[in-house]
Amino acid sequence: MKTIRHYCSRSLTKALVIMVTASAILCGCGTVSMSPSKDVKIAVLTYDEHDTFVDSMTKYMTKWCRQKEKETGKRITLSVVGAKKSQLTQNDQVQKFISENYDVLCVNLVDRTDAMVIIDKAMESDTPVIFFNREPVEEDLSRWDKIYYVGALARQSAEMQAKIITDALSDPQKFASIDANDNGTIQYVILEGEAGHQDTLVRTSVCPKELMKAGFSLEKLGDEYANWDRDQGRTRMRELIDRYPFQIEMVIANNDDMALGAIDAIEESNYPLDPFVVGINGTEEALEAIRTMKLDGTVYNDSKGQAEMIMEMAYALGSNEEFPGNVDLTFNKYVFTPYSMITYDNVQKYLRQ
Repeated sequence: MKTIRHYCSRSLTKALVIMVTASAILCGCGTVSMSPSKDVKIAVLTYDEHDTFVDSMTKYMTKWCRQKEKETGKRITLSVVGAKKSQLTQNDQVQKFISENYDVLCVNLVDRTDAMVIIDKAMESDTPVIFFNREPVEEDLSRWDKIYYVGALARQSAEMQAKIITDALSDPQKFASIDANDNGTIQYVILEGEAGHQDTLVRTSVCPKELMKAGFSLEKLGDEYANWDRDQGRTRMRELIDRYPFQIEMVIANNDDMALGAIDAIEESNYPLDPFVVGINGTEEALEAIRTMKLDGTVYNDSKGQAEMIMEMAYALGSNEEFPGNVDLTFNKYVFTPYSMITYDNVQKYLRQ
């Protein structure tokens, strides 16, 4: 019996050792494979949830995050809110996300000249900020080394918009069709974006200057603010049509939504002329309007490229990593994506994207 008890005791001890060892190994393996790396919390704050271009950017951001989660196994919390064009609301939203320990703030400012409160809150909490689409003034961007801006150069969009027009006017047959009164001067109206917005200021001034520099004779009949909005674009264009019932030969719009609004007004009023209409952004509806020859051209603003760039930067900042190699910073602050021209001749390329 002693022998048996001794044997059982040794066997039991051996079994216990094996179990403990196996448990330790499993626990150890669990620590290596199951312990999650730091999750990333990214807040995206837009000036207005109804802006077509900004809405397309947030959709691309969401898509990028879901793909990144699959690739890394790391959870990414992406929260997107709109401020309904109220800077005070946006300031409160920033404070809320900071109090909830979000790692990065991506901010599409309501008022580009009033970023001070947001920057103060970010600096106090050491929360990096990536501004996008609506560029803060240089003095605000230079206040801290964890502030960045992602967008595109407004002047380039205006120059390309002018190039679309000059290419058309350089064709004698096309010029004759645009110059309805055959006086050698193109009479035009401008639908402007938002007062004080850097893109509005630059696009409104640069495009006509480029046309005159190219040697064309122009006469501006009028301009109206339509705040990037299609319905406002329609309303403002109806007002311009009432003032100039037989004169408008061209419509230069600061963005596609306003250009489409102008086309709506032209069609609804049975306007006797067929104005040459150009926009900027390359939204899906604008591309379709170009394909059906309602809109004459637009300048593609790379919403997908900008959205992915913002997320690349936000993810790196939230993970305490260096920016990836494709993040090309200018002055350690700015990332600019290039524009491109779209007309009927190349619209199919963009429709396939």
